[in-house]
Amino acid sequence: MINRIAYQSNSLAYDKQGDGKKVILLFHGFGQDHHAFDAWKEVLKNDYTLFLFDLFFHGESYWESRIALDKSDWKKILDLFFEQEKIEVFDVAGFSLGGKFALATLEAFPTRVKRIILLAPDGIKTNFWYNLATYPIAIRALFKSMILHPHRLHTITKTLRTIGLVDKGLLRFAESQMDTEEKRKRVYFSWVYFRHLRFDLARVANLVNDHGITFTVMVGKHDKVIVADGMNRILKRIENYKLKLIETGHNGIIEKSIAFLWSKD
Repeated sequence: MINRIAYQSNSLAYDKQGDGKKVILLFHGFGQDHHAFDAWKEVLKNDYTLFLFDLFFHGESYWESRIALDKSDWKKILDLFFEQEKIEVFDVAGFSLGGKFALATLEAFPTRVKRIILLAPDGIKTNFWYNLATYPIAIRALFKSMILHPHRLHTITKTLRTIGLVDKGLLRFAESQMDTEEKRKRVYFSWVYFRHLRFDLARVANLVNDHGITFTVMVGKHDKVIVADGMNRILKRIENYKLKLIETGHNGIIEKSIAFLWSKD
């Protein structure tokens, strides 16, 4: 059954599964919904109570405010969630775009997070397109026109492919995420309305170190979207961490990670 947290004119939807004593919050990637972690649910449901979220602009969650989501908003939303579900301490995991929400959760509640798992996470190394989307409003308007008018976007990707400026595998992934009007709008709204979810990695690392939070990062060896080298920006600051390269691309990492994370649970 889908549960909801109402915040102003917005709604965060989530599914609750399992009946274990431990708690884990799960945040999916772009274009997915709470079902992205179904494979984890089957493995963890006896030991964990799982909360599988739909991010805003995905699944049954919606963000109707005309202003971007702020970190203070996210903290208030989770305060309501924790009160509703009577949660004190928890683990948190995020895949791709969900990595931003996992990091924002850690930043807001460092004394309550016991373990954080980042799977090919966004939020550690910001890419060119995200920077473009968060520039001043005139530039964002240009970006919006490219996203919402596919012929302009096609011209740009064709040019990038011809001159070899961007990896072809990354271009194929981008095109697959923007091949319908609905998907293109989701790209625009997610990038622009989540633009304040940016992190001072030194501060995040200090929170991890000071509170003894177990920190795990997993990246696919063949991932063209989130690459392992980019993770060094935060890992070099963390005293104890686990980094695992998995024999997969970007989209296969949630299921492939199970054997490395939970095989001994």
